[in-house]
Amino acid sequence: MMRTHDQLARSGRQALFLASVLLSHLSGAECQTYASGDAAQTIIAMEQRALERWGKGDPRGYFEIIAPDTTYFDPTLAKRVDGLDALHALIDPFKGKIHVERAEMIDPKVQQQGDIAVLTFNLISHGAQFEDGPKGDVRWNSTEVYRRISGQWRIIHSHWSYTKPELKEKPAESIALSSWP
Repeated sequence: MMRTHDQLARSGRQALFLASVLLSHLSGAECQTYASGDAAQTIIAMEQRALERWGKGDPRGYFEIIAPDTTYFDPTLAKRVDGLDALHALIDPFKGKIHVERAEMIDPKVQQQGDIAVLTFNLISHGAQFEDGPKGDVRWNSTEVYRRISGQWRIIHSHWSYTKPELKEKPAESIALSSWP
């Protein structure tokens, strides 16, 4: 099947996104937690270990902490990804093709209520690269929702977005606010 230039460009953007998100933690991501409690420490450590494996080309560590019914959003996709099988289909083609020189996890916070915990943080993927493409720094916002299932924390939802993305057009509300006297 022939891929168009737009499809190849989109694949590259998706790969770079996935690489920097997943690999950035892996390459020795710097992390300092301000949350307290065993759940916060456990969740952050689990993610870092899984992402470390991904950074070495092995995404299985990441998949091992994801619940089978997980949902996933990222800025390169038109809609939500539902389930572990669909996430595998998305990520598996990029095994070993994404590289991040250094990941910087900024201000992680875990908020827990019973068997649900939400991890939020900013991330800078320094030197992110897809295959032999150009390197660059990519800044992310991340929200990951964990659920304790049979005594183990698992990701049930992951949402990634760019930090302060460059918009092609100004949103209507910013235009309206800039016209205030």
